[in-house]
Amino acid sequence: MKTLEEIELCVPQLNSSCRKPTHPHTAVMLIYVLLSSISFITVALNLLVIISISHFRQLHTPTNLFLLSLAVSDLLVGLLLMPVEIIYIEVCWFLGDILCTLYYILDYIITSASVANMVLISLDRYLAICDPLHYATKVNKSRAQVCVSLCWICSVLYRLFLLHDHLKNPGRSNTCFGECVVIISNIAGVIDMIFTFIIPITVIIVLYFRVFLVALSQARMLRTQITAATAKPGSVTVKRNEMKAARTLGIVVVVFLFCFCPYFFPTLEGEDTSVNASSAAFEIWLAHFNSCLNPVIYAFFYPWFRKSIRLILTLQILRPGSRDTKILH
Repeated sequence: MKTLEEIELCVPQLNSSCRKPTHPHTAVMLIYVLLSSISFITVALNLLVIISISHFRQLHTPTNLFLLSLAVSDLLVGLLLMPVEIIYIEVCWFLGDILCTLYYILDYIITSASVANMVLISLDRYLAICDPLHYATKVNKSRAQVCVSLCWICSVLYRLFLLHDHLKNPGRSNTCFGECVVIISNIAGVIDMIFTFIIPITVIIVLYFRVFLVALSQARMLRTQITAATAKPGSVTVKRNEMKAARTLGIVVVVFLFCFCPYFFPTLEGEDTSVNASSAAFEIWLAHFNSCLNPVIYAFFYPWFRKSIRLILTLQILRPGSRDTKILH
């Protein structure tokens, strides 16, 4: 008959085996249901965003291309990262050190791409609000495609450089068999925090502060124009739509800050950052939960997204000519 010590080990016959993760059964079931629901909603909503922007020609704009790239990174979080973390809440890691390292590299690449997409979105709104006369010449679909491509390429190269030690020696952070842990040294963590958090967030905040000031100025101008009844309705509508888009994307950025700040707390305290696939750490799930919140924000603030959802769920996108459906008013 097995002893309690043997039952708690991932591999009972192996002295270097890790202990199995143990949590109360009721708590585990609640965690599984909650996190699985979050993963499903994340995949479903971001898939709706991707289908909407890809299918309807009227939505093929530079701004929506940046949103599409962000939705792709959010979809990958819900489709690839969340399920792994859910599975290994109560299970030992038996996929090997190489897959463990690749999993975390993928995790960090997606995170870096999300941050870069946020910067691109902020820059796009800044140019649209602060320099509307030259926006069409400075920002077009081809340039947006180049920026999105560079965003992903740079994220891959940056993460491979930062985690090259883990690639050379997979499993170097594991202390026992059945564990999947990556420990980022404080020096690497500081570098990562500077390039992945401080610099991008500083740029985003500065750009949105400028957008906020210009938006206030334009709001006053709009009130004056409407009162005097001299403004053309089309120009008023365009300005209003631009400011609504800036407000919505500003909310996206604020939510992003709220979700990602806790992850960098160990680095700010001068400690190494340890990420464990089986721990379901609060800060990791909070960062990933951001991928679920983004499309929810779109649903609340973007009428075109709500209309697209209705057309997709009712299968009207399968009808001939549906790509040319008027989504924007």
